[in-house]
Amino acid sequence: MKELLIRIRREAARHPDAPALLDELIELDYDTLVQTVDRLTDTLIAERIGLLVDNGIPWACLDLAIVQRGAVCVPMPGFFSDDQLRHLIRDADLDLIATDQPERIAGLLGDDPAGMVRVAGRSLSLFRRTTEMTGPGLPPGTVKVTYTSGTTGQPKGVCLSGETLRSVVVALCEAVAATPSDRCLSLLPLSTLLENITGLYAPLWTGALAQVPSLASCGLSGSSGLQMDRLFAALTRARPTITVLVPQLLKALAGGIAAGLPAPESLRFVAVGGAPVAESLLQQARLFGLPVFQGFGLSEAGSVASLNLPGAEREGSVGKPLPHVQIRIAEDGEVVVGGRLFQGYLGTPGTLNGTDWPTGDLGHIDADGYLFLTGRKKTAYATAFGRNVSPEWVESALTGHPYIAQAAVFGEAAPFNVAVLVPRPGIAPYELSRAVATVNDTLPDYARIGAWVIADHPFMPANGLSNGAGCIRRGAIHSLYQTRIEQLYATEEIHAVP
Repeated sequence: MKELLIRIRREAARHPDAPALLDELIELDYDTLVQTVDRLTDTLIAERIGLLVDNGIPWACLDLAIVQRGAVCVPMPGFFSDDQLRHLIRDADLDLIATDQPERIAGLLGDDPAGMVRVAGRSLSLFRRTTEMTGPGLPPGTVKVTYTSGTTGQPKGVCLSGETLRSVVVALCEAVAATPSDRCLSLLPLSTLLENITGLYAPLWTGALAQVPSLASCGLSGSSGLQMDRLFAALTRARPTITVLVPQLLKALAGGIAAGLPAPESLRFVAVGGAPVAESLLQQARLFGLPVFQGFGLSEAGSVASLNLPGAEREGSVGKPLPHVQIRIAEDGEVVVGGRLFQGYLGTPGTLNGTDWPTGDLGHIDADGYLFLTGRKKTAYATAFGRNVSPEWVESALTGHPYIAQAAVFGEAAPFNVAVLVPRPGIAPYELSRAVATVNDTLPDYARIGAWVIADHPFMPANGLSNGAGCIRRGAIHSLYQTRIEQLYATEEIHAVP
């Protein structure tokens, strides 16, 4: 990614006053950005540096300074639990952590900060590891380790080279016809690889503006809190041309517009991914004038691997592969990605770059090269009648209904499918029942929901029922609601409530 820094310096020489970074407190032009990164580079004396910092100019400048120093950047997602962060710190063998949450890191390390650093007018704490632990070796060429929250167990460190990151950035910029006049807005944590690349690296690559306000200033709080008025105010203030959303955020945006809030008119491209997206939700968003395009990606491929584009989209698909990857379907229906991939997992000997990688997703490619996903290989199950069901497909149909916020579907070896449902606020059980019936009318008989449970709480990273990208943790949900699910099968009731 040294080429990114070269391009930033070139932009600073040509247009020093052009805005480069903007958050809710301050704006940095390209010349000031270069000066800030240079100063930080001399401060961050370490080899493996963790960032536990909210979205903002400090996160962006620290990330770029780590690249310039030639150290390894390890983003630390704020939505990880303390146990997951402890694992990350030990697994990555971090020797320096920069954070705006010193109390949390002090509690994890049992130590006080070793110093402070000022970035864009804000003070961050620096923690140095005092242990003499020898961590696992990194694959050659690793510049970033991004931790996937996964669906079970501890997160794994995906090691990425600068060349892999560069190839994704270039492919994305070309795909969306990025220009220096774009105004990108980050509404997802910069600690996630998808937002790191699309919200920071890509706009700076083209000399555009990367708007990286704190999540709270955009109405996002905790793991799932959302203040609609602040979200729409942020969109009005930022006037973005490009942004990336997860399905739940798109659903909230469409719901706000339906309730009378003004649709953002500046957007020319909205990428949606991170979890299955209901086609009905995409259609609703387009009716409101939102230029939404579904894509598909994974950390092992450097984030985005395929994407629908203006003039090159197919309903129900996740688009065609981007130039830096090749996608094929294995004999058992699994989606396999090849090309410039990750270097391997942290602690795994050897390199995996350039080899095919089984994604765990099931799908097919049509005659025109569009990729369609049908579910996950490990979550697909057979009912008691021998019919195969991919729960993601049914869940996507359920959450496409305006009354249903989240859904988890189960039915392995069972006579009918059961769903654990998170209704939208204010929706009564009888309304939820009507919604399930409406969705069932669109599904074949073997995929329909025979009974359902009203969840006690939303599926959130904080309670371990989803990850940061919005993907549910199906096993954890089943364990939590197993008694009620089994009761439904025993009594053949239609639904159970708390």
